[in-house]
Amino acid sequence: MPNTLTLTGDAEADKLLSEDPFALLTGMLLDQQIAMEVAFAGPRKIAERMDGFSVTRIAESDLEEFVELCVQKPAIHRYGGSMARRVHTLARHIVDSYGGRTEAIWTEGDPDGTEVLKRLKALPGYGEQKAKIFLALLGKQLGVQPAGWREAAGAYGEDGARRSIADVTGQDTLAEVRAFKKAAKAAAKKG
Repeated sequence: MPNTLTLTGDAEADKLLSEDPFALLTGMLLDQQIAMEVAFAGPRKIAERMDGFSVTRIAESDLEEFVELCVQKPAIHRYGGSMARRVHTLARHIVDSYGGRTEAIWTEGDPDGTEVLKRLKALPGYGEQKAKIFLALLGKQLGVQPAGWREAAGAYGEDGARRSIADVTGQDTLAEVRAFKKAAKAAAKKG
């Protein structure tokens, strides 16, 4: 993953997300019911407490010990215990299904965008929307652009959109994405 992401406002957290595909996948998993940058900083908190970040170490760790590590203040999420269990389950899935190679989701067998989306949706904790956003993040910011990725990502893949974390490249775009989400929420309440 060659590009440096700027999703959190924390250089070390962004470096981890840029270099470790499982950290990025974990940040996306945590991105619900909390601020985007807080969610994506979660992997760094885990790394600091585990003396490094490793999908294999997380998967092989004792579940209750891992949960305890994740709920220490500051917790990785407002729902630290349940989200720690989800991260652990996701790590087990990546180890069992992809041999611990997260990037195999988008590289193994030269998949097209539709196949990558299908693989992402099959991940524990990932639904349609989360999978589409992650696919857009891969395509827009990391140069992972399998054939048909924009179409598979739907509106999140649109060039110039400001809909999700896939479009955050700094503080200005973070503010634009927040404004979009706020307007979408308001429209949904009216509708």
